[in-house]
Amino acid sequence: MRRHFRDIFSVTAITLTFVAATTASDRPPQGVAPGVEKPLRLSPGPENGRNSEGDFIQLKDGRLLLIYTKFIGTGDHAPAELVGRYSSDGGKTWSQDDVKVISRKEGEANLMSVSLLRLQNGKIALFYVQKYDSPQGENYSHLDYILMRTSSDEGETWSEPTYVVPKDHQGYRVLNNDRVVQLKSGRLVVPLAVHYLPGWPKWRNSAQILCYLSDDNGKTWRASQSTLESELLAQEPGVVELKDGKLMMFCRSRDCQLVTHSTDQGDTWSELKRSNIPQPTPSPASIERIPSTGDLLLVWNNGDDPLASAKPVGRRPFTAAISKDEGATWQHVQNIGADPEGWYCYTAIDFVGDHVVLGHCEYPRLNSLQITRLPVDWFYKGEKSSAKD
Repeated sequence: MRRHFRDIFSVTAITLTFVAATTASDRPPQGVAPGVEKPLRLSPGPENGRNSEGDFIQLKDGRLLLIYTKFIGTGDHAPAELVGRYSSDGGKTWSQDDVKVISRKEGEANLMSVSLLRLQNGKIALFYVQKYDSPQGENYSHLDYILMRTSSDEGETWSEPTYVVPKDHQGYRVLNNDRVVQLKSGRLVVPLAVHYLPGWPKWRNSAQILCYLSDDNGKTWRASQSTLESELLAQEPGVVELKDGKLMMFCRSRDCQLVTHSTDQGDTWSELKRSNIPQPTPSPASIERIPSTGDLLLVWNNGDDPLASAKPVGRRPFTAAISKDEGATWQHVQNIGADPEGWYCYTAIDFVGDHVVLGHCEYPRLNSLQITRLPVDWFYKGEKSSAKD
């Protein structure tokens, strides 16, 4: 019976693929702000219903490598593998053909949600999620592994995977793309949302939030002491290191991001609280530090923008803001994209010279990966008004 439904799903997915591919390729980006470049859209195509959730890494020869999730279907659990594209000019243009990075094997539902890091030892680290069908008797359809591989030859080959969460600690955990960080101390921090563990009666919409930590470049891992929960809805956490050594974690919630802080490099965390980062609907935000200015860059769906209340409500607009006080206030708020049909989310951020390169979903919904490029100084041209926590 299960296989019968999978066959029906496959036929439906293939049909949707052709429709989505035609729509996405024929419709150019809409609502693009002045000064914003759109060099590449990776649209769906035959037997490729979705492209999304990627990340960038700058190679030693100057090239930029994008690794992203290439799906056969369109759902989060659809078969998918990790593929790559290259840019030799800072993200202005990209190679035309996908290069296989990590292929899906028999028994794996999919591979997705890439984080790429240049480790302090010089190697490149690749983090991703590997999903698989739940065994009989579980109360959720899929479980997953959180995996790490490293490369000593600039992404040409990859090591065998290391399990961030021990292999025998089964569950369904969400690791978003472009989320893993290495602190100045060398500690690796992997923020996770736990939605299901064996023995739970069902999948939890509001997850348990915790981090996995490594002090030896990913050879061994342990869970943080704190595990956080919230009645407000907590999902898809991210972490940024502040100048004083504290960490700020931000989580997707209903009408704003939730935030929490750590004073011991991610081992223990304060209570999750509402932030001054409003959003129109549950959606992930991205926060990273701009190397050239030292300020924090926030990219998210701004709930205070008029487009946020337009019906139907969605993940729009695509907004940026700057913080000069470590996330206490945000200013220079301005829209990168304002497509009334846009679905902006799952943003990867990379700083290449005097430009910022973004990889994100945009249109149609989650099915296309859009590359956006703009100068760093663009982010400082918006209004300077700000709001405090």
